[in-house]
Amino acid sequence: MEDDVFKTIKEEGSGCVKEKMSKFVSFALHVETAEEAKAIVDEYRKKYADARHVCWAYVLGWERTDFRFSDDGEPSGTAGRPILGQIHAAGLTDVLVIVVRYFGGILLGTSGLIKAYKEAAAEAIADAKIFEKTVDDTLSIRFTYPLLNDVMRVLKQIEGVRWKQDFAEDCTMTVYVRKSQSDRLVETLSQIYGVEVTYL
Repeated sequence: MEDDVFKTIKEEGSGCVKEKMSKFVSFALHVETAEEAKAIVDEYRKKYADARHVCWAYVLGWERTDFRFSDDGEPSGTAGRPILGQIHAAGLTDVLVIVVRYFGGILLGTSGLIKAYKEAAAEAIADAKIFEKTVDDTLSIRFTYPLLNDVMRVLKQIEGVRWKQDFAEDCTMTVYVRKSQSDRLVETLSQIYGVEVTYL
């Protein structure tokens, strides 16, 4: 996969695994901040207040370096880490996976718990709608009206570029371009005398 493309969830997925009378209900959701993930976990705790455990993991950011997980009272390493492992295995980010456990009266042991949480997380992820997004840089371009055609010619040469324009006395454009293409775009625009380009 290219380094300016990442995979995330477009539509929520869910799953359910039964293991020795215990039920593991799972959900995969799109989130963009730690605060948003925390709020959703709190909401699910209230919604499933009758459950024994609400375990979760999330991964944020296109570099996938921001992640957290919780065993919520299960033995350490048996719930949150296996859930996180499934998010990593699917190559996803900006994702929160929650697994709600209803205890069935039979202890599953460490390996049984890991297997159940892993399978429940995998089911929710498999059920979710996944799509690819590009990592974009945002540029500001300023120039005078006579240079408009030259600037537009350059913008149209690069695939997937989007822009907003604000034409008052001078022309100002906010341009969104894939990270892998931004240096090339800045270099080409900078060669047009009278065009100012800055990263936002």
